[in-house]
Amino acid sequence: MNIDEIKKIIEDAEEVIRKRYKAEIIGIFGSFARGEEGKESDIDILVEFKEGATLFDLSGLGDFLEEKLGRKVDIVSTRSIRKEIKENIMKDLVAV
Repeated sequence: MNIDEIKKIIEDAEEVIRKRYKAEIIGIFGSFARGEEGKESDIDILVEFKEGATLFDLSGLGDFLEEKLGRKVDIVSTRSIRKEIKENIMKDLVAV
């Protein structure tokens, strides 16, 4: 799986992601965004959750995307990014 395939799967599920999980995918970062992924790499996804979203939405979105993508997914909310890593995330970020 490559970054373009990941983006396509996410784009195809955009309506479900917005409505069911109260979220908008901002982009992909980490090893897949840099083209350095390995067989066991997870997919790091930056998400903006809407007002009223809960931890159940975050967890459910992770499960949903793992099923769709067939890989472990790490969901990171824009609200929870630590300042120390924000610059690295934004440098790698591939918008969806």
